[in-house]
Amino acid sequence: MDQAETLRDIKRRTTGTDSGNLVKGKKEKARNPDIRVIAITSGKGGVGKTNIAANISYALSMRGKKTLLLDADTGLANIDVILGITPKYNLCHILTGEKTVAEAIVKGPGGMMILPASSGIQEITEMSGGQKLTLLDMLEDFDEDLDFMLIDTGAGIAGNVMFFNMCASEIIVVVSPEPTSLTDAYALIKVLYKSHAAKRFMVLVNMSRDASEASAVYRRLSKAVEHFLKLSVEYLGFIPFDESVKQVIKRQHLLMEVFPSSKASVHIAKIAELLSRQKTTTCNPGTIKFFNRAIINNYDR
Repeated sequence: MDQAETLRDIKRRTTGTDSGNLVKGKKEKARNPDIRVIAITSGKGGVGKTNIAANISYALSMRGKKTLLLDADTGLANIDVILGITPKYNLCHILTGEKTVAEAIVKGPGGMMILPASSGIQEITEMSGGQKLTLLDMLEDFDEDLDFMLIDTGAGIAGNVMFFNMCASEIIVVVSPEPTSLTDAYALIKVLYKSHAAKRFMVLVNMSRDASEASAVYRRLSKAVEHFLKLSVEYLGFIPFDESVKQVIKRQHLLMEVFPSSKASVHIAKIAELLSRQKTTTCNPGTIKFFNRAIINNYDR
C-alpha cells in the first residue's frame, strides 16, 4: 500500500467517507492527456514569482489555452491583491468541505481561471495529510478540461511548498540576480532533489539588466547544482527589469494586460509560447494522472 492509499485509509476511518475518485458508482473522469501541471516556485520571496505566475497564466489564456492558476501560498496569498479582485471563497472553504473547486474559482483577465488561497489563516499554513488528499481529490473532480494548471507556491522549503512543488509534473524556479536569491534557490532544489527525488528543474531569471547578466546568474546556479548535487538544471529564459511592473502592481492589474509591448511583457509572452509548444513532461517519480499521486511521502498522516 503506497503513502497516498495509506492516507486515504486513515481518512476513511476518521471521517467514515472515501475521499478517493473510485467511490461506489463513480467513474474516474477522462482528462486531457496533455495537461501541464507546472509549479512556479522560488527559494526566497521578493523575486516576482507571483507576478510571473499570473502573467504567464494570462499569456497562455490569450493563446487559447484553458489555464487555471492555483494560489498555493497558503500563508500569505496575494494573487487576489495583485489582480485587484475580492473572491468570495478560497482554498480554505474547499479544505473544510464548504465549497467545491468550481464554486471557489473566479474568472480573471483573458479568461484565465483563478483558485484563490486564503491569507493569515494559521490552520492551513501547514496542511495535514488529510487536507492534502482532500485538495487533490477535489481538483481531480473539477470538470473543466484544462490545458495548463500553474501552481504559484510559497517561497522557501516549508512543508506546503514542498508538497505543491511535488504535485506538479514540472517545476520552474524563479531567481533574481541577488546573491541571496541564488543561495536560497540552490537550497530549494537540494531539498526537492534529495528528499523528494525531483530531478528536472527549469530556471527563470527575473529582473535582470540584460541577457548577459541573466546568463551569468543561471550559470552560477547551474554550476553549484552540478558540482554539489550532480544534477543539471535547464535555462527557461529571463525577464528584464521593467519599471512598468511597479506601475501595474500599484494599479492592481497585470503587466501583459496594461503594457503588452513592455520589455518584460515581450519576454513573458516568449516564455508562454515556449511552454505551449513543449510536450507534456514528467520530472517527478510515480504515475501521473491529474497530479503525481506518488508525491505524498513523508507528510503528515
